[in-house]
Amino acid sequence: MSAAPRSRPQTDSWIHALRVEIAENPLWYHTLELAPDVVTPGWFDLRGIADRLPWPDLRGKRCLDIGTYDGFYAFEMEKRGAAEVIATDLSDNSQWDWPFDARARGTEFLDQVAGPEKGLGFRIAKRALGSVVERRELSVYDLSPAAVGQFDFVVCGALLLHLRDPLRALDAVHSICTGEFMSVEQLDLPLSVRIRRTPVLRLDGSHHHGQWFIPNLAGHRRMLFSAGFDIDQTLRPLSVDYGAGHPERPAGARKIRERLLTRIVTGGSGFAYSTALCRPRG
Repeated sequence: MSAAPRSRPQTDSWIHALRVEIAENPLWYHTLELAPDVVTPGWFDLRGIADRLPWPDLRGKRCLDIGTYDGFYAFEMEKRGAAEVIATDLSDNSQWDWPFDARARGTEFLDQVAGPEKGLGFRIAKRALGSVVERRELSVYDLSPAAVGQFDFVVCGALLLHLRDPLRALDAVHSICTGEFMSVEQLDLPLSVRIRRTPVLRLDGSHHHGQWFIPNLAGHRRMLFSAGFDIDQTLRPLSVDYGAGHPERPAGARKIRERLLTRIVTGGSGFAYSTALCRPRG
């Protein structure tokens, strides 16, 4: 059975009700076009990179989106003809891999800006799009064939930097991926320019956004190799645009230099991302 989105009647009253639902969701992580001229005010706008990513042919395949949040990658896979799409994420903000000194304030921060109800944006988007994507509350660490089965294609976007043990997470991904895995992760661009061949990761570990390790380009690729994936295709660093709902960005000379470097390397002004399409070994 195809998982293609079902068409929805888009009357004026339906559009109005959808706009109200969008406005009532405290935080949109993803920028999603849910109807003509109806776009969510996401923190990040992935629409500019969607067609540049190395998607394989997804028609007829069982697919998984890990750390889905509002569901951008999940709905994109459905649009591209996947037979079944599962989207996983945590059930509440306290389950994040919070650094020791950010556990209380991190959960409090997310409860305040995003609200305690996880998955609200996903549910609004799913109804609006007429989607049949299934969302499951599950940590990446708990992925296993027994828990979710296995998948022809898996995508994980900008999650590893939020994990205390990203290699353990990649081990779990390896266990449920029988075909291809696309990893799209935030990149430390200055490290990538200064240290091109040696895999390195910058450790944060105290941020209320729950950030741990951010790799250089070689570091991202080494992480995938170390977890048992052979890389079939990589892209030069991409820039993911800030969405309309993103908080005001901090100023300062260092930030200005980083944004200039991002524009020079990626051609954009958002966050720099590394992308790899892989296959599991063994």
